[in-house]
Amino acid sequence: MDKITIIVPCYNEAEVIGHFYDEVTAATAGVADCSFSYLFIDDGSRDHTLAEIRALAEAHTNVRYISFTRNFGKEPAMMAGLDYADGDAVILMDADLQHPPALIPEMVALWRAGYDDVCGKRTDRTDETFLKRTMANLFYRSMQAVSRFTLQRDVGDFRLLDHRCVAALRLLRENQRFTKGLFTWVGFKKKEIPFHVQPRAAGTTTWSYPALLSLAIEGITSFTTAPLRLTTVLGLLVSALAIGYMLVVLVDALLYGNPVAGYPTLMTVLLFLGGVQLLSLGIIGEYLGRVFTESKQRPTYLIDERDGEKFDYSKLRREVKRCRETGE
Repeated sequence: MDKITIIVPCYNEAEVIGHFYDEVTAATAGVADCSFSYLFIDDGSRDHTLAEIRALAEAHTNVRYISFTRNFGKEPAMMAGLDYADGDAVILMDADLQHPPALIPEMVALWRAGYDDVCGKRTDRTDETFLKRTMANLFYRSMQAVSRFTLQRDVGDFRLLDHRCVAALRLLRENQRFTKGLFTWVGFKKKEIPFHVQPRAAGTTTWSYPALLSLAIEGITSFTTAPLRLTTVLGLLVSALAIGYMLVVLVDALLYGNPVAGYPTLMTVLLFLGGVQLLSLGIIGEYLGRVFTESKQRPTYLIDERDGEKFDYSKLRREVKRCRETGE
């Protein structure tokens, strides 16, 4: 019998936890020779999400959970789910039921047919604002233009991953995570299933425009150094223009003896050069900041509670020390 763990990152989802469990359980009841378990990741929720998950775990033996010490974000929550999931495959889903549970049987069938990564692909974005759709299109086009691999368009976190994919993703421990890119980067045999995003069962989204912009910058800087190359090209271009303008001024002074410098031209050149320098420093700073964050080697997340027990970090430290000494 195949064992599949459903990983559910949660942040302020108290209103939908029970409904989510009922909907997914009903959708998976008809899948033959397969047992499903749940791993909820409470990402430092401020409502009573954790209490709802605890009650669900007490009532059902196939429910496990992890609670963070604070809100670390969805990317670390998914990483924790992959770290602690077991079984032959995992399914990543949002708790708000925008990912339709009815697709799970089809995902399992395709996985059994030989696909390692069965992912849901959005068929439309009519539920989003014009600005959000425009930003998404610009992001995907930018990634396709500068990245060495093709990022799956309109494909998010809703997917089934074989245990080999999970093992590969566990090797990628960077703190600045863009999981959508990591899913593509690890490769494996993929299959996309089109689906229409459902309305939220309750609550409101926590993805604001600044958060989406931050995620887009994370994706670009995590998988390409093209912006750094762009600053180099831009610097060479500006230098060439500056040298050309200098020669024009020199020839003009030699031929016509005009000692008066044009104030508007001078200010325009200074402002342009200053803007290019600030832009270049900003791009370099983005990459340098990520190097600084990674160099500290801090854990991506911290667990406060796991399946009703407070997490023992002294035991974890001893285990890490033992592994380093034995080379395991």
